Amino acid sequence: MPKHAVPKKKTAKSTSKKRYGAFKTGVLKKLSNKTNLVPCASCGQVKINHQVCKECGQYKGQQVIDMGKKVKKVTKIKA
Repeated sequence: MPKHAVPKKKTAKSTSKKRYGAFKTGVLKKLSNKTNLVPCASCGQVKINHQVCKECGQYKGQQVIDMGKKVKKVTKIKA
């Protein structure tokens, strides 16, 4: 039966906190660079990159969503 690895000395709290802190900082940097906010080309409102603009409904210069229609949000389906 294989034996488990056992540390020879106790790991100090500061050492483990430094290790976790470095990991956390790296993850936060990666996540902060993922979402890019850019201004919409047609209306100028800030939107997420590679997404349809919520204000005018355009994507890459083409009208994708008809903003004139009012769409009710379906919350429950009546049976």
